[in-house]
Parts: sequence; C-alpha cells; structure tokens
Amino acid sequence: MSSIDKRIYQLQADVCKALANPLRIEIINTLKEGAKTVTELVDIIKVNQANLSQHLAILRSKKIVEARREGNSVYYSLANPKIIEACNLLRRILREQLEAERKLISIK
Repeated sequence: MSSIDKRIYQLQADVCKALANPLRIEIINTLKEGAKTVTELVDIIKVNQANLSQHLAILRSKKIVEARREGNSVYYSLANPKIIEACNLLRRILREQLEAERKLISIK
C-alpha cells in the first residue's frame, strides 16, 4: 500500500469523525441550498450560536465547509458539493437497511 493510500485512509477517517454528529450532518444538508450566515443557520437548525459555531469550526477544520466574510457577516458554504452525494448515498444505504429490518420483523 502506498503512502498516498494510507494518507487518504487517514483523511477519510477524519472526515467520518467530523460527520459522526447528527447536527453536523444537518448543517451540511442545510448548506446544500447555498451559503448561509451563522444567524441564518441558527434560525433554520434551532440551536444556540455558540454550539453551532463549535460544530462549524470542526467542519471547517476538516475542509467540509468554508467561510467567507462580507462586511460584518460570515457566510458558510460547502467546500465541495460532492459531500452531499456521499451523504445521500449513505442515507440510501441506511434506508435500505431499515426497510430490510422491517421486513424481517414483519415476518416473525
């Protein structure tokens, strides 16, 4: 295995750790529609600003979201929209698993 492969595995694990929180996934899902300020995110997600800022900092550190300043406002957006594709694929897999579990329960 090459050192590049090992580095990619490490980066993938780091991104997965950042995604291991429902609020962070909700932030990503909210940003798929475009850049939002912290205030807008607070209003949409219904979480306090300090908590939201901590989660945004984690997402920024893993280069999942990026920030740009416009005057007094900071706008957050997805660093790469392909993260939505990855999240959607995982959600489809999980939905299939849940449906399979329901079928097993209904058989019993």
